[in-house]
Amino acid sequence: MHPKQERTLVIIKPDGVQRTLIGEIIKRYERVGFKLVAIKMLIPSLEHIEKHYTLDPNWRRITGEKTINGYKNKGLTPPSEDPYEITAVILKNLKTYMTSGPVIAMIWQGAHVVQIIRKLTGGTEPLTSDIGSIRGDFVLDSYQMTDADGRAIRNLIHASGTIEEAEAEINHWFTKEEIINYHLVQEQILYDVNLDGIKE
Repeated sequence: MHPKQERTLVIIKPDGVQRTLIGEIIKRYERVGFKLVAIKMLIPSLEHIEKHYTLDPNWRRITGEKTINGYKNKGLTPPSEDPYEITAVILKNLKTYMTSGPVIAMIWQGAHVVQIIRKLTGGTEPLTSDIGSIRGDFVLDSYQMTDADGRAIRNLIHASGTIEEAEAEINHWFTKEEIINYHLVQEQILYDVNLDGIKE
């Protein structure tokens, strides 16, 4: 597969929709040169969200271990040393958050789209996201606040972490018929080897 055919899943979460940032988020990805090949608005079910986060059978363990290490790296005591106990709470909060209102599910395509969209989106915690990233520019949430409130982090966007993860998530959110194959004029500038056809 040529890198220009790489695809990723992006979900604008309920807080992104409610804060009317849909256009801003789409603009950031379009400006780089990525192509939107599928989009829909829906309110996902609790079952759909649980399945999304557990497509990787190791998600519960890995996420729990990362969370425990995150607490310890900050000199804090984690609420539990059991990664599965930790992720049970995380998943419960994510299900409440992600089903609280409409979301926008999208598939973006282009060279290195998974990695670049993650960079444009910013780190999971808005407080420590770089200025210039979407989360760094538009969100003020932190793990400290989510722990105090007993809720999921409000960070506007989900973006697939790897090509393999993207493929599984795309298949979970979209049918093949919902994905449109088409050409954009700008692809000739982005990907054509010799820039043929610019001059008359």
